[in-house]
Amino acid sequence: MSTSTAVVSPVLRVAPAAPAEAAAYFRASLVFHADVSDVAAALAADGDPGFVVLDSRSTEAWDQGHIPGAVHLPTALIPEQAEQLLDKHVPVVTYCWGPGCNGATRSALALAELGYQVKEMLGGFEYWAREGFAFETWQGAERRDADPLTAPVGAENCGC
Repeated sequence: MSTSTAVVSPVLRVAPAAPAEAAAYFRASLVFHADVSDVAAALAADGDPGFVVLDSRSTEAWDQGHIPGAVHLPTALIPEQAEQLLDKHVPVVTYCWGPGCNGATRSALALAELGYQVKEMLGGFEYWAREGFAFETWQGAERRDADPLTAPVGAENCGC
């Protein structure tokens, strides 16, 4: 007599959430996060995008490359300078280096604690540059070819 044990996929070892629970989680995620290509599209459209972009990195990082039109405010300076640079009625989208850096999260927290509406831009400056969007350095404007692992080559957007 043999006993067979069903093999459970490592993905399903913990069962997925119920659909309503999953919908609530993913809706909440979108409340807190913005995607690089959505930010770029909103900034490229005619008119006011309805938000301001904030680079929370050091001056050295800012000089190396930043999103055109972004406000530069390092995280440590937010408590003393945010009210001079930002309007509490305008949502703020924060970014830092990239997925391996939580500077945008820390700056978003600091701003939220001061009463600002805030979202974090997923991917940070790394994915902005990797997706082929123009950026500014201390030497002027730059743009890199889109990395085919992060953005479709020759397309306006990823279609997601």
